Amino acid sequence: MSYQHILYEVSDRIATITLNRPDHMNAWTATMERDVRQAMDAAANDDDVRVIVLTGAGRGFCAGADMEALQGIDPNEVRRGESIPFDMNRRADWQTRYAYYPAIKKPVIAMLNGATAVIGLVHALYCDLRFAADTAVFTTAFARRGLIAEHGISWMLPRIVGHANALDLLMSARRVSAAEALRIGLVNRLSTPDKLREETYAYARDLADFVSPSAIAVIKRQVYDVPFQTLAEATIDANREMRIALKGNDFREGVASFVEKRPPRFTGT
Repeated sequence: MSYQHILYEVSDRIATITLNRPDHMNAWTATMERDVRQAMDAAANDDDVRVIVLTGAGRGFCAGADMEALQGIDPNEVRRGESIPFDMNRRADWQTRYAYYPAIKKPVIAMLNGATAVIGLVHALYCDLRFAADTAVFTTAFARRGLIAEHGISWMLPRIVGHANALDLLMSARRVSAAEALRIGLVNRLSTPDKLREETYAYARDLADFVSPSAIAVIKRQVYDVPFQTLAEATIDANREMRIALKGNDFREGVASFVEKRPPRFTGT
């Protein structure tokens, strides 16, 4: 697969997708949108990939949409891509233009190496985990451009940082430091810039080497489905999945590796 605005590589069962317009702070383009979706699809369907890392080249993660493209945007453009399902077996809620990350059965980690703003922040929120450099800065920015809370951020952001914090970040559109982002739960952990890659990939390798892929796939679906379920529905679903897991190879291997005091050899079945 040939990509124009990203880099894609697989190593140690980790797929890395790098937004690659460093001279433009990785400003988002239609080409980048296509490239990222195709790369996510490739990683999701590659049996050799256990974890996906999304990051940016250079000093920033993604500073927002390419302003030249934004000036001439067609209002009808906002609906593009909504009719293309990522996974037909997932809820319609996870089939919209950028909300397909939760439909991927593998962990998706955003490695936020710098400025994360507007559409860049939207993509970071749709990732499962967010690890950031302690120098990174965050902003929604929409309200300061005369825009509204785009692409489902009004749904995702309150579930990550809480109702009041989400309204603050969306209405003020102010810059948020990495320290504040950690305090309010916008990011999961911080590292110094020179340690961010090392610490992110150490975590990703731990998932790839020691955690059952089949368990992760089900856990991820459970957590993302819960906002649409009652407690009883979530419990019934968990009981059904438990019966399936107890018959699986990964369960047997998980128990055997623990008893035999050796690393597990999970197959994802």
